[in-house]
Amino acid sequence: MAQMVKYPIGQQDFKTLREDNSLYVDKTQFIEKIVSSPNRYYFLARPRRFGKSLFLSSLQYFFEGRRDLFKGLYIDSTDWNWESYPVLRLDLNTEKYEVQGLLDSLLDNTFKKWEKGYDIKEIAETLSTRFQNIIGAAHEKTGRQVVILVDEYDKPLVGNLNVDDNFEHYRAKLASVYSNFKSSAEHIRLVFLTGVSRFSKLSVFSDLNNLNDITFDNDFADICGITEKELIENFQVGIEKFAEENDISYKDACLELKRNYDGYKFAKKGSDIYNPWSVLNCLSKREISNYWGRTGKPTIIAEAMYRFDEDIESLLNTQCDETTLHGFDLKNASPLAMLFQTGYLTIKEYDRETQLFTLGVPNREVSESLFKELLPYYVKVRSGGDSETVVRNIVNSILLGQPEKLVKNIDIFFAGIPYEMKMEDENNLHNAIYILLTLIGVKTETEVHTSDGRIDLVVKTPKFIYIIEFKFDHSAEQAMTQIEQKQYALHYANDSRRLFKIGINFSSKTRHLDVPRIEKANIN
Repeated sequence: MAQMVKYPIGQQDFKTLREDNSLYVDKTQFIEKIVSSPNRYYFLARPRRFGKSLFLSSLQYFFEGRRDLFKGLYIDSTDWNWESYPVLRLDLNTEKYEVQGLLDSLLDNTFKKWEKGYDIKEIAETLSTRFQNIIGAAHEKTGRQVVILVDEYDKPLVGNLNVDDNFEHYRAKLASVYSNFKSSAEHIRLVFLTGVSRFSKLSVFSDLNNLNDITFDNDFADICGITEKELIENFQVGIEKFAEENDISYKDACLELKRNYDGYKFAKKGSDIYNPWSVLNCLSKREISNYWGRTGKPTIIAEAMYRFDEDIESLLNTQCDETTLHGFDLKNASPLAMLFQTGYLTIKEYDRETQLFTLGVPNREVSESLFKELLPYYVKVRSGGDSETVVRNIVNSILLGQPEKLVKNIDIFFAGIPYEMKMEDENNLHNAIYILLTLIGVKTETEVHTSDGRIDLVVKTPKFIYIIEFKFDHSAEQAMTQIEQKQYALHYANDSRRLFKIGINFSSKTRHLDVPRIEKANIN
């Protein structure tokens, strides 16, 4: 009987993973890059659930000299001396920091263990000084410089972006503790911090001129996540079982994984990256699902996008320079920067001539997570209904070729748009439509160019094509007249599917659709 593959879902401790013979994608070549470099200070930002904690854990055991845990991995073949260094690992990911004082408690408990371990008798009054004393004592007692690993260094800040008092409290506290990275430099062999964002007002970034931010570094682009090559080399058995369970071919199974969980890119020349959390869960359960979306909601991002009145379609398919993504302070960031750093946008292309990045939503899983969170901000369906029911009814009417029911449900959708929204502002209405269509998941095209104009919306299914023209505070007749006069249907003259032409007018006064014009016809 073939040995069962052990997927380390949620396992962030390298030692436990290796001793349990769980599947591990070898990332130890990046450890060699780090220890062979003269640089001693590193920062890496990646979205949640991308393996940052596991990589820090591997660094910890590497510097503790645990060569037995690395047997068979790349780093085991190098000429590293495997001497043991004092390692101070600070994990800030264990609290939510909803109230002040939680960070003090966490640091106090952690520092007590270190103070006991390094025989520190006189305990300083402030956390910053205690940390400074611990670093010095560890160096003095072991005779080797200290390795400091900070997991999710920004967790107290990210959780309090909209709570100013808490944010400033934690910012000041973290700045005082992290200031020791500079003042205790003579005692330090390596500092490696991970997080989601880069807060420019923290001393760790303003004081350390030699901080090596590898977030966008081509040499470290694949340090977290799973590349296509790694997927095939490490997960073949799991993919085969997934294919068998779902009665599809191995090739189609790979395509499903790619469509749902691939698409991330973190550098100009980086590989396409799969979300490791989602891949592990999918192959373990042998089922496609939104695993990453269940681990956290992008509420802060949705609020920011709605508050700043961004054009969502443009925002999610845009270009920008590296400065926009690289050196921002998330506390005062644009929605674009927030979306990128939290994993809802990623690099799709880089143009060397213009030095611009093209950004986009990575995959289906991320799209579903984001738009389900955004939809309620634009549509609050009345009469006891809910937005997901409206979306489901629209999907059904599209797939079944029922344009009258489609229009009826679009009317419910529009009627739910908040009254405080300025309906004469077509941007907000466009956002609502775009979110809806993205959630629907059928083939949809907006602003389709023809020889004589642009069609507002075209929806395609295997059996039907819907040409839809919208008007605002005019009439459905005008919308239909435009479809006819500009001969939009001719654009699909060679298509055998049943075609529906729908003219719709939205009234900002009644907040309903006027009685629409619908025509059904076979084109050829």
